[in-house]
Amino acid sequence: MDRNTLIGFVLIGALLITMFVINSKDRLAYEGEQKRIADSIAKVQKSKIDSTVVKKETTKIDSIQRALSSGGIQSNDLTEKNITIENEVIKVTFSNRGGQPKSVELKEYKKFNQSPVVLNESEFNKISYRVNSTPTKADDIDNIYFKTLPIITNADKSKEISFEAGDTLGRKIIHQYIIKPNDYMIDFNIKISGANDLFTQNTIHFIWQSEASQIEKDHEYELTQSHVCYMEGDNFDFEYLGKQDSKSFTKNVNWLGVKQQFFASALVAKNKFSSASASWNIAADTNSHYLARVTSTAQYNLPSGYNVEVPLELYYGPSDYNILKKYNNGLEFIVPYGSGIFAFVKYINRHFLLPVFDFLQRNIASMGIVILLLTLLIRLITSPILYKSYLSGAKMKVLKPEVDALREKYKDDQQAFGMEQMKLWKSAGVSPLGGCLPALLQIPIFMSLYYFFQSNIDLRGKSFLWANDLSAYDSIAKIPFEIPFYGDHVSLFTLTAVITSLLISIYSMNNMQDNSNPMMKYMPYIFPVLLLGVFNKLPSALTWYYTVSNTITLILQIVIQKYIIDHDKIMTEINENRKKPVKKSKMQERIEAMQESQKKIQELKNKNKG
Repeated sequence: MDRNTLIGFVLIGALLITMFVINSKDRLAYEGEQKRIADSIAKVQKSKIDSTVVKKETTKIDSIQRALSSGGIQSNDLTEKNITIENEVIKVTFSNRGGQPKSVELKEYKKFNQSPVVLNESEFNKISYRVNSTPTKADDIDNIYFKTLPIITNADKSKEISFEAGDTLGRKIIHQYIIKPNDYMIDFNIKISGANDLFTQNTIHFIWQSEASQIEKDHEYELTQSHVCYMEGDNFDFEYLGKQDSKSFTKNVNWLGVKQQFFASALVAKNKFSSASASWNIAADTNSHYLARVTSTAQYNLPSGYNVEVPLELYYGPSDYNILKKYNNGLEFIVPYGSGIFAFVKYINRHFLLPVFDFLQRNIASMGIVILLLTLLIRLITSPILYKSYLSGAKMKVLKPEVDALREKYKDDQQAFGMEQMKLWKSAGVSPLGGCLPALLQIPIFMSLYYFFQSNIDLRGKSFLWANDLSAYDSIAKIPFEIPFYGDHVSLFTLTAVITSLLISIYSMNNMQDNSNPMMKYMPYIFPVLLLGVFNKLPSALTWYYTVSNTITLILQIVIQKYIIDHDKIMTEINENRKKPVKKSKMQERIEAMQESQKKIQELKNKNKG
């Protein structure tokens, strides 16, 4: 090998080594890049996997937390949504939070300020009960968000809406509401799956909160007409909302209600609550937008089984006797047509006055004329009683000279005068109670009308003459300050009622058979003045009735005494009665014997003094 060949091999070897080194670096670089790419791909893929895992775990944690906070019963959507359903008379807004009514507008009525009458609109109003989330924890149903199911229109044109909430264990609660056409009553059915797990001892403890918002113009008067009502053991009763108080019921309770002057809310259990209680607080002052707040609790015993149903009803509407009576559950008793010692007058109102009133208002447009005709009918029915009263008064007036003679004869012995006066009346055939009993018999009629005109919603908003609303007082002038026992306004119908009552008193005084008693002289004038304070805040329908009734009474009194009663004939009748033998009743014999005994004792005392 020559030198050139050797140099060639060296150069070739160097070249090969150089190429090998270069190729090795490129391969390492390539492999490194491939590894980097592979690592990057692996990292991205791992990141995606981790993200999915995290997302799944986060969702799972949220679900667990939500389940724990809601007792395991919940929908997926935790946003509050409102749904409105209406019929001809009510517009109900439901909320998926708690799956219950949020407000109920009564479409046919307005408040005193002409805004819509809306019941159940305050945040205070709610229906709640507790469900078991764990063996040691329970949560309120009104904090649970329900899934709203599609609204269904049934064949009878009723509308049905349901709210559903459940858990992964298959436990489920459905609130179903059915609104029937032209009806204020809402069917409320609670359908439960897993009742034995969700409720301790198979008992639901309901909490029903109801706020009585101010609807009429007189806050104080509306409060006096507002009650907590209930049907306990098939017996109706109520409590006034005039002060803070509470009431417990130990018997089965059909329903609980809050009744205002003309509107009411009620929670009805078709199968009855096993027990219940109610407590209430009145508003701090008359400037508050509400009258009182009532919190009622009621226990309902569930039937045994996994799937059970609780049939309830909700009433939001007028306290109208005719409307409430058709439900056949005693709700009509909330209309206060008589209470206390005058509870018996409710039968007069329900079975006589109300049917007559309904007949008249169906055929006569003016409510004022309806009241006038009703008054005429009542006065016509009571006119025989009135005639007997005036006839008895006329007989006593004929005997007045003889009574005066007896008074003069026995002026120092009132007991002897009383005995002789009784003998005189008895011999003449005159009953001293003849003028009193007819007047007493008219008290139930007056009291029945007193309750009737305060409670009949048909009078609400009806105007007559200067009165804009016959269910409230008619104010023709506002007084800038409060007058004790009178008020801060002037009611014209109250003035006409008082004036006509005063005229009757003046006329009666002029025709009294005995006006020597100073007290009796002023008593007829005191009563009309008292009416001025009593009637000033009462419904103008009542004061209009009293004005008409007084006017008719005064006219009848004048006509009967001046043109119908024959005083000569009365004198002849008295003389004829004196000829007849006097028959004494056993009661009268006992009274006279007692009087004789007292007379002898008095004579003996006088003798001993002498």
